[in-house]
Amino acid sequence: MNKAITDGIDFMPPAFIDGLDDWSREDGTPGTNTYVGAADAALVASDPDFGPCLELQKTESVQRLRYMGEVPILPGVYLRVRARIKVMSGLFPSIRVAGRAGSAVGAHVTGLDETGPEILPATYGRIYEVSAIVGTGNRTGVDMQWGGSAVYGHFGIDLLGSNGGIVRVESIEIEDVTSVFHRNLMGWVDVRDYGAVGDGVTDDTLAFEAADADANGRELVVSPGVYFLGQTVTISSRCRFEGRVVMPSNRRLQLTNRFDLPIYIDAFGDEVEGLKRALAALFNFSGHESLDMKGRRVQLTAPLDLAAIAGKTGYANRRAIRNGQLEAEASPAWDTVTTVSTANWSVTTPDELTNVANIENIAIGALVSGNGMGREVYVKAKNEVAGTLTLSQKLINPSSTQSYTFQRFQYILDCSGFSDLSRFQVDDIEFLCFYNASGILLPKYGASWHIRDCWFTKPKDRGIASFDAGCFAINIDHCQFISTEYDTLAQERKTIAISLNSNDVRIRNNHAIRFRHFAFLSSALCIISGNHFWQGDNTASRNPTAGIVFTDRRSNSTLVSNYIDNCYIEVTNEHSPLQNGDANSPTFGDLIMTGNMFVAADVPNWFTFLRIMPYGTNHRLSGINMTHNTFNVFDGSQIDRVESLNLSNGSIDHSASEDIVFEYNVFNGVTRRTQNPAFVEVAQPTALAAWPYDHAQIVPFGGRVLSASSITALGPIQNAANVAQFGAPYVSVNQGAAGQAVAINWATAVKGRVALQLRSDRTI
Repeated sequence: MNKAITDGIDFMPPAFIDGLDDWSREDGTPGTNTYVGAADAALVASDPDFGPCLELQKTESVQRLRYMGEVPILPGVYLRVRARIKVMSGLFPSIRVAGRAGSAVGAHVTGLDETGPEILPATYGRIYEVSAIVGTGNRTGVDMQWGGSAVYGHFGIDLLGSNGGIVRVESIEIEDVTSVFHRNLMGWVDVRDYGAVGDGVTDDTLAFEAADADANGRELVVSPGVYFLGQTVTISSRCRFEGRVVMPSNRRLQLTNRFDLPIYIDAFGDEVEGLKRALAALFNFSGHESLDMKGRRVQLTAPLDLAAIAGKTGYANRRAIRNGQLEAEASPAWDTVTTVSTANWSVTTPDELTNVANIENIAIGALVSGNGMGREVYVKAKNEVAGTLTLSQKLINPSSTQSYTFQRFQYILDCSGFSDLSRFQVDDIEFLCFYNASGILLPKYGASWHIRDCWFTKPKDRGIASFDAGCFAINIDHCQFISTEYDTLAQERKTIAISLNSNDVRIRNNHAIRFRHFAFLSSALCIISGNHFWQGDNTASRNPTAGIVFTDRRSNSTLVSNYIDNCYIEVTNEHSPLQNGDANSPTFGDLIMTGNMFVAADVPNWFTFLRIMPYGTNHRLSGINMTHNTFNVFDGSQIDRVESLNLSNGSIDHSASEDIVFEYNVFNGVTRRTQNPAFVEVAQPTALAAWPYDHAQIVPFGGRVLSASSITALGPIQNAANVAQFGAPYVSVNQGAAGQAVAINWATAVKGRVALQLRSDRTI
């Protein structure tokens, strides 16, 4: 379509016969000399070929003829300037179309090509046509490419060569030939039509912005080429990338009309670069709250350092990434960085190492191991000048000076560069670790993360890990964790699905297969529900590991409706400096376990489903509630009991136990069916004044019987002569060396059967 028709713009100059006051003999700008009354110019009323026309005698080395009107140069519009000429006599001049480019303020725009191709006539009286196409775009066939800096032009012709020749010029035509390049009715604009060069060097920022501004609902097309954008560019139009974009790392391409991973891959011509650029835009533009990967799989050869990509160290607005796969391809960048260093430790600062050798080689987020310390301790901060490391947990009792090993695992999504990243959501992403990498490393601090419906396939070391408080109030829901150690014996595994440090954790409806631990929680106030974690192996006699480890002895947590498969729950205080318990120290407990299914097969008889491991002596149990659970041991195995204490590093004062509840549980394959309170029957076939009863089979954790109540005679109480007796007994508890024996004391020797309630805790 012709622009003059569609937009009402008339590009055509007036005919010469209408007067020469519109025709300059200089560059066409107002005030320059015209051909009015010039001795070397005359109007011809009727030429047999041209009709009315202009006759010129060449008197200057470059004889110019310029229309003084300002012909608009519009983005995406291409104009052809054309003239028909014949030489009447004299020397033949060379002829070309020429123009002067003007800016919005009327200044000459320099550095542009302002002349078209030359022709050299060779025959008198023959009609020759000279033409050139001018436009903003860098397109084949455009003779004068003016980009976006020129907004109008003064056009005409130049006569070159020897003087003296006489030529006749038919009225000059300027016509819209945009349709030669594309039709205006097609629903797109091309950045090349707005001056984009696409050579990978010239900054095409302004051309992209001009094309977007002029699109008005049409699609913006980035035609083949490599376009360098030196500044952050925001495009609101729909885009189609046939070429690709390159930008400095600190500049962003913000596509607001369609924001998803495929369009960024198209824009940058590379999956990894496209993902990084899309993430950068996600954290730096408020127009979108989430990045949809549209099911794409991106193969990575190095971790995604999210803070470096975003160019931020703190962010608290809700953002999400969803619906795709991130795959770790084999690469040295995934190798664990291991550093062995000596350091000093003091009980006065139990979470700090000082005088650390080679501290510059130790990375934030490294796992720390050494004598006298618990598991899952990470480097959360360092001061290289002072030579100190701050750790995520306190150490128990290492030597004052000793060697430590620091292992920095590599994660597909590494958020450790954020001092605070809150309200971030990872949704429907599969982390294809394939033993090359771990999954997600959380930030130093973060509140209210949500990781849901994700897969963590064969992580090398960790599925999700926190090295500080980045897991505060985290939600991990409906995720699948598949171990790379499936065929490894349980006790020899090293991988952990979830390792967290902060409080208010919610872990719900996940499935984990054959890790060393499903969840290692240095946390309190946890809600753990609906999960199935299966940690068996293929041996005939298994040595299962803990499915969940609580290192806050007083966790204030609930485990509800979980399927706990060939593993156990462990509660310890290994992240506290070694100290003995007293009336003021935290107790082991505040743990509710309800409606869980505990299952084991091919396990030794000493295996238990709940284990408490104290460090230090004289600790206490308080607030352990284990109700409505099922315990099933299959394949011919039989275990002694479901709960136990590991006293290799400490002891428990059972006389101080409080609020221990074991009731309404179902036992299969369990010899000693723990109850508390316990409703027991005591039968005495021969008359005795003190009936003995051993409660060791039932009392939780091998504790003591501390109280008795509700004695009821089940039938007559009789003396040796079978005469009914009606005196009331009293009960002596906490009898024997272990305190698990009970004596029912009568006024005289009697026999019979009674029911009574015993407790191994205090309920005050």
